[in-house]
Amino acid sequence: MPLNHIAFIMDGNGRWATARSLPRTMGYAAGLDALKRVIAQCAKRDVKVVSVYAFSTENNGRPDNEKRAIFDTVKNFNNSYDGEMKILYMGEIDGLPEDVADSVRYVEDKTADNKGLILNIALNYGGKDDIIHACKLAWDHNDFTVEGFESGLASCGLPALDAVVRTGGEKRLSNFMLYECAYSELFFIDKLWPDMNEDDVDAIIDEFEGRTRKFGK
Repeated sequence: MPLNHIAFIMDGNGRWATARSLPRTMGYAAGLDALKRVIAQCAKRDVKVVSVYAFSTENNGRPDNEKRAIFDTVKNFNNSYDGEMKILYMGEIDGLPEDVADSVRYVEDKTADNKGLILNIALNYGGKDDIIHACKLAWDHNDFTVEGFESGLASCGLPALDAVVRTGGEKRLSNFMLYECAYSELFFIDKLWPDMNEDDVDAIIDEFEGRTRKFGK
């Protein structure tokens, strides 16, 4: 079965920097380099959508300098992007600093008609909040079907989530795309996110394609 939609929980940026006696904030620039490698290899393997967990609602409790480093990395990526990907965001964008929110709107508009791989970035996002939001919309529209509920999720319009990969050695989903993960294949990798490379992507996709997916049947 082909892998159309893969998600990455990009864990380990700060620990990667600390292990090299660097400020934790420098791990996010290295993490962006890893993201570019991973996306490029996913595109080569004909993956249609890559979703990534860039910043959770819970991450708002982190130190201000660390949050600013993440936001600056996102903003610089958005404002400088000039490729063929279609870039989407999900999360509470209006709750972000204005310059970051503006960059999100800019890159979404700029890439709206692009035909390449879709990069879906979860920023200021929480899976529980997304489910509650979808429930409220279903109530408002008096539509309690699966289709009606799913139309209210931030991931509406994207293909089913086939696989979720978490780096950094932790084995949890951390409030990421909880509804969408229902029958996703899960991969937990000890390697820290900035160390991810093309061979890792190939290994994940090869293992996925070798698994038998029964969807509860």
